Amino acid sequence: MTIVCFVSGSGTNYRKIVQRDPDHDYVVFTNRPGCEGVQTAGEYGHIAIELSHLPYLQDARARHGPGRIPRNCQERLKYEQDAWGLIEDRTGRTPDLVCLAGYDQWFTDWTIDRYYPRILNVHPGDTTRGYAGLHWVPTARAILAGEREIRSTVFIVDKGEDTGPVLAQSRPLDIMLTLRGLESERDGGLVGELEGIVAFARRHSVASYAAFDSLANAEQKAGLKRICEGLQEVLKREGDWKVYPFAVHALIARGRVEVVGRAVYVDGSQMPDYGYRMDREPLPEPDPGLTA
Repeated sequence: MTIVCFVSGSGTNYRKIVQRDPDHDYVVFTNRPGCEGVQTAGEYGHIAIELSHLPYLQDARARHGPGRIPRNCQERLKYEQDAWGLIEDRTGRTPDLVCLAGYDQWFTDWTIDRYYPRILNVHPGDTTRGYAGLHWVPTARAILAGEREIRSTVFIVDKGEDTGPVLAQSRPLDIMLTLRGLESERDGGLVGELEGIVAFARRHSVASYAAFDSLANAEQKAGLKRICEGLQEVLKREGDWKVYPFAVHALIARGRVEVVGRAVYVDGSQMPDYGYRMDREPLPEPDPGLTA
């Protein structure tokens, strides 16, 4: 396959996808020339295409303000059309798959219409339950909703914000067990702190992050952030970095996936809203060299 990975920073997800199976034609595109992901592409000998978005969006930023540029404004559209022109000129074809691997720009409807359902993204939370947001917020939403486990989700990008059909989810990460493991590495107290936050949420009938943010004091907010940042670090390793390569190589590259509209089929069976869960796959055999 020709797989185009869009990166804006370290490109770690791109690296993990390549490590799982390097025998594809990989191309890296970045809107931030010189980023670490470009350096990684150089290590692998992959094509790297760099085109800064800043000159394109300068006028739109002046009109709307930083962080307020409309998703489908003409400036974004022009940038994407030029970007895809560069990509397709270099590869001589349209890609088989597009992987957003830490890309910090929205795709316009033009790109979605052109490439759906070939665009994938990964999210450190269960998008089917609405655990959206950046950084540690998805885990906070899950905790306040009463979840005992968290998962990473690979979904097909549509015109919404993390609303696309789900292809796959990682194995679950037990929140309390993970915190106990983190306590052994840090100063401790994480489990007790979480129990206090959960008790506070129950007393005040708090079930959403917005409600917690409005009622909690500064210490409780800092505690929840500290807990969720630790959990997110583990979920990135055990969730994102495993389910994304799995979805690309064990499902799509093997011809096991079909998408009809918003319906996702794996091995001929229509998937539930949460997609194909890695729980269904046998755990990999341990490396004898690590257990000898």
